[in-house]
Amino acid sequence: MSRHARGFGPRAAPGAVASTVDLHTHTLRSDGVLTPVQLVRDAAAAGIATLAITDHDTLAGIRDLVLGGAMPAPIELITGIEINALARGIPLQDGELHILGFGMDLADEAFEAAISEQRAARRVRFERTVNRLREIGLGIDAQIANLTLDDDDDALGRPTIARALIAAGHATSVEDAFQRLIGWGGPAYVSREGMGPREAIEAIRKARGVPVLAHFAEAPSQIALLRELQEMGLAGLEVYYRTYPPETVTMVGQVARTLGLLATGGSDYHGDLMSYAETHETLHVPESVADDLRAALAP
Repeated sequence: MSRHARGFGPRAAPGAVASTVDLHTHTLRSDGVLTPVQLVRDAAAAGIATLAITDHDTLAGIRDLVLGGAMPAPIELITGIEINALARGIPLQDGELHILGFGMDLADEAFEAAISEQRAARRVRFERTVNRLREIGLGIDAQIANLTLDDDDDALGRPTIARALIAAGHATSVEDAFQRLIGWGGPAYVSREGMGPREAIEAIRKARGVPVLAHFAEAPSQIALLRELQEMGLAGLEVYYRTYPPETVTMVGQVARTLGLLATGGSDYHGDLMSYAETHETLHVPESVADDLRAALAP
């Protein structure tokens, strides 16, 4: 789970124009609760015209829709991903930087191999976390047994464990599970293994994608780090993150303009707290964001 809460963001001001763009969403192919088909259907019903599914370390949801011919609504779907990159030596909570990728070639075998290794590392962490919970008397074996975990294209994450903890009566919410048990510093926290920022950015670039740093509210105080990431190939910064207060959007946006980074935005929808329609009420992403991303993806 992101260190940014998946709670309610600022409500839309009276007369505000509803967003038609959402470039950050998740499905049950990683740590969301909706199928890709359900997410697209709900997003289209809410008024979204341009959507990116950015599941962690997998393109399976995109393939379900595009290659499987399962698109349930006339919506522009941009290929996306979110890679949890290990920020070794950088003093950040959880020690991670989340790199969004847009427009990668679905047929790129090298990219698929790279994110397959990421998913394998996720499974190891998942199993170690379940074992650690069992050791401290908070077993969730029965709840995990009800899940379908045999598809190597699915990217297992801690929110799935959090939901199992809720079902077992060990936590009251996903947020509670992270804060008390499986998040940074918790008794069942297990560190992540996998790519660093350079590897993630380069993998996205080589697959003809556009790499963007997600939900990084620290941007105004981390200019030097952002410049280093730019030298690695970072092209954008998520500015219109749903739970950012207006002043944070302004400050992060100024950083993006100063550094010449593409501004993106999205809901980071997972589905634990509310429906997509309810989430959409708090989403403020200008249509120009989609226009700029299309331009960046143009051959």
